[in-house]
Amino acid sequence: MKINMEVDATPEELRRFFGLPDVQPLHDEMLEMIRERMQQGMEGYDPVSLMAASLPSHLQNMEGMQRAFWDAFTGARGSGGGGGKTDE
Repeated sequence: MKINMEVDATPEELRRFFGLPDVQPLHDEMLEMIRERMQQGMEGYDPVSLMAASLPSHLQNMEGMQRAFWDAFTGARGSGGGGGKTDE
């Protein structure tokens, strides 16, 4: 048996129907904060510190991010290749 159901509702109506919170004001506030920091220029604007709360602990500084990218590009992690270096 196959049943098809079509619902004609806006995202706002579905959000209210399922009882989900309206996060649009929080989203707007965060975007405004980011926009203000970017407009201030490089002074006081550090994208790593801005995203630190959502990053794992080993990526919360620039060196950690660079190391992770380098390891990913050279295959040093998980492949056992030792970063592409050979001992000859």
